[in-house]
Amino acid sequence: MKQTKQVYCGSVPIGGGAPVSIQSMTNTDTRDANKTLEQIKKLADAGCQIIRCAVPDMEAAKAFAKIKAGSPIPVVADIHFDYRLALAAMENGADKIRINPGNIGSEDRVAAVLEKAKACGIPVRIGVNSGSLEKEVLEKYGGVTAQGLCESALKAVAYAQSFGFEDIVVSLKSSDVAMNHEAHKLFREQSDRPLHIGLTESGVGRMAELKSTAALGALLLDGIGDTMRISLTGDPVREVLLAKDLLTACGKRRAGIDFISCPTCGRTQVDLPAIAENIERALQPLSEKLAAEGRFIKVAVMGCAVNGPGEAREAD
Repeated sequence: MKQTKQVYCGSVPIGGGAPVSIQSMTNTDTRDANKTLEQIKKLADAGCQIIRCAVPDMEAAKAFAKIKAGSPIPVVADIHFDYRLALAAMENGADKIRINPGNIGSEDRVAAVLEKAKACGIPVRIGVNSGSLEKEVLEKYGGVTAQGLCESALKAVAYAQSFGFEDIVVSLKSSDVAMNHEAHKLFREQSDRPLHIGLTESGVGRMAELKSTAALGALLLDGIGDTMRISLTGDPVREVLLAKDLLTACGKRRAGIDFISCPTCGRTQVDLPAIAENIERALQPLSEKLAAEGRFIKVAVMGCAVNGPGEAREAD
């Protein structure tokens, strides 16, 4: 599949063959810069490479100056409804702006954001969401569809390019796994803009993790996705840890330890689940050290003579 165009969010490359970067979003009050920075640093320690903060009002936009100054990773301003918040966030150091064409307002407001972003030399993510598609798109397709999501994104990209603005990242998010997959495939067939992949409103707990890994894993295996966020209700650190594991499982991240063990059967003569859990836990510090050094190994803990020798032979 043809490479996407590369843009930079701060020092992090997105697209153009760069490794898939991991994003998350703070759930603190952005106006409280100290508390927000505390969470950002925890996320960065967990492996987050780009962080997004909600900007609901002008006070939050102004807080970006302090957040940007203290953040160890690039900071994205998440804008809805009021384009002036995007302008203020950029003036206060945002590394990227996320706007939603379904609720940002008239084209002249979008134009103002694009012109400011171009002057600041930062990218804009056009974030299309199934919950806020334009009225005319909903009417054309009789509701939310993959085709509608793709059309909305392509239209917004074309409008941005009409201003000579090319530093564009696109996301097309639905809470339906199959629709989400189809929308991304349709867009990727028609555009070389880098894609931020994710599943919106996935829910809580085990089912949310299953839906997100199914949606994003399928895209990653199809070669689709330049940066990603797994959206979960709760502590955003969990999003980052799951994203790292998913990238490893899909062969997109070769860092740390890939730990495998057999499912066990009647031939198993030892307490393999307990042994495997203890070994995986003991190896976690080493995995983090190897990941920080960009090194990768595979560890296998097998319980019988059927698949054990062959699986172990492939491990380090």
